[in-house]
Amino acid sequence: MIKKIQILALASFLACGSAVAQDRPMHEVYSMMVFNFTRYVQWPDQAASGEFVIGVVGSNEIYKTLTDWYGGKPRGSKTYVIKKFNSASEITDCHVLYIDKNKSGEFDAANAKVKGKGTLVITDKNGLGEKGSGINFKTVDNKLKFELNQKAIEASNLKVSGSLSSMAILI
Repeated sequence: MIKKIQILALASFLACGSAVAQDRPMHEVYSMMVFNFTRYVQWPDQAASGEFVIGVVGSNEIYKTLTDWYGGKPRGSKTYVIKKFNSASEITDCHVLYIDKNKSGEFDAANAKVKGKGTLVITDKNGLGEKGSGINFKTVDNKLKFELNQKAIEASNLKVSGSLSSMAILI
């Protein structure tokens, strides 16, 4: 029952992307979506305890929002930890890596750094979904949508729920 409520919440949130964006600053919208994606993806080390790390390359606002809203909260037997990276060279192991559009020039280096480590790479620039990002934000008809690169997800040894896949633009 809880899973169905979460799916409905995510679906309604994504369906009204432009309306939500008008009511909230975009960094809050992106932060909520990055966090919600973690609920619909299964990682290889899902059952292990420790930290569940979300890394942010670029955006100070998204980093601060993720930290304020989700940092230190439980995720099963793990705890959410948010890390800020100023460049690809600083990236350490993380479960999720969000690369802000202002740092999209570092995509190749960042993606190479986390390749094969069970990291969900999320980006926000046209073309990066096809280039190998697991999830890429995209605006379609003034609504925020997301692309899901199934090959990139599989290469990262991640499993995405069917409900998330059904809401995505599959590439």
